[in-house]
Amino acid sequence: MDNRYRNIPAIHRLLDLPALRAAADQYGHRAAIEACRAAVDRLRRRVADDVISEDAAADPSEALEREVLDALRAAGEPAYPALINATGVLLHTNLGRAPLQRDMPPSLKSYLALEYDVIEGHRGQRLEPIAHRIAAVCGADSAVMVNNNAAALFLMLTAHARDREVIVSRGQLIEIGGSFRLPDVMAAAGATLIEVGCTNRTHLKDYASVINERTAAVLVAHQSNFRIIGFTTDPKTSELAELAHAHGLPLFVDQGSGTLHDLRRWGLPHEETVGEILEAGADAVCFSGDKLLGGPQAGLVVGSGDYVAPLARHPLYRALRPDKTALVLMDEVLGAHASGRLEDIPLYAMLGAPLDSLKKRARSIGRRLRSAGVPAHGQATRATLGGGTTPEKTVASYGISVVGGQELADRLRAVSPPVIARIEDDQVVLDLRTVFPDQDRVLADAVVRAYSSEVQASQDDGA
Repeated sequence: MDNRYRNIPAIHRLLDLPALRAAADQYGHRAAIEACRAAVDRLRRRVADDVISEDAAADPSEALEREVLDALRAAGEPAYPALINATGVLLHTNLGRAPLQRDMPPSLKSYLALEYDVIEGHRGQRLEPIAHRIAAVCGADSAVMVNNNAAALFLMLTAHARDREVIVSRGQLIEIGGSFRLPDVMAAAGATLIEVGCTNRTHLKDYASVINERTAAVLVAHQSNFRIIGFTTDPKTSELAELAHAHGLPLFVDQGSGTLHDLRRWGLPHEETVGEILEAGADAVCFSGDKLLGGPQAGLVVGSGDYVAPLARHPLYRALRPDKTALVLMDEVLGAHASGRLEDIPLYAMLGAPLDSLKKRARSIGRRLRSAGVPAHGQATRATLGGGTTPEKTVASYGISVVGGQELADRLRAVSPPVIARIEDDQVVLDLRTVFPDQDRVLADAVVRAYSSEVQASQDDGA
């Protein structure tokens, strides 16, 4: 028998190693056994493939121990680790969109009155407390909250348009991330899509020409992640509302981004707000909770009680309703909007950070990096809202530029916590508008570690 096989320790011998005994206590005995078996199996395959020398296989216990410990640590890491977003994209869909408040509300640390009326002492309604607050913030008669905006639109169409027709402009037949297509949602809800107009130009008469006894509603879908510019036209919301109401139909609007405030306040182009859409005559407006609202993932529908209130009673609602975490976090965000304390919402604190403060932070981080031998300098940047909002506009920002290109960016993702940056002209750019101020020191330390490992790797390659 090959001596390399004889030197492979038995599983119980590996588990007797002090470090692995401690690891078994920390991660669980079963997990430690499985990790040992996997490591031993990999070693056996390397011997069978003749890719390990006899010298290397003479006493493999130490190498196996390191391999098992690494595997257990990796398995023990959070499934969704915290990271530093230095991309300059505030609503980064892949990084969780709107960042949430840093401290967990007290009601999520214990039992809470989720479906209990503490005044009357009996079962209450889960949605009722938050529905009133959503409606008040948006200036609506009624409100419903579900688990995301796709669910909100699906519920609205299912409840009010199943087996009937819904009119939509061809320029609004959107597809967003994850192959979410409006025509597919319409079909799944049992509604028939009636396309009108052309991609770039749709007139009021186009809508009027297809209204019949089978028409259930007129729908406007916000062009959230793209823009059609040039020779274009679309009816105003007020004109569509007037047309729909003249035929006894509702106007539904998928506003998407959840804009409650005039974006010109932050140097961005104006986008029709939820309140303005309602004032223009829309009967129901749906939008996301984790975009410009700045809250947890959710879908909100606000508007007339005739069209919104029935959604909470629909059989489908129970499958789409939000959990306690989303409800409590949304309540916190709504309180900040209602009181005008937008700086309490992380998204708006970042968006409103003065450029001078970003430059000051960049200078401090730059000094720290250069003192550690990292070639870094301040750089003017442009941040973007992301999340399908104002896709063609950016916000003045500032950050740090480090020599290193893709290799350094890869190493930054491998440090703890991972740092996600962007690359411009073979430079790694760290945009500070999306980095919390209390992360500056952690960011600097991460860059030093990543850069040092890159330099070491280059030296090893050249040796």
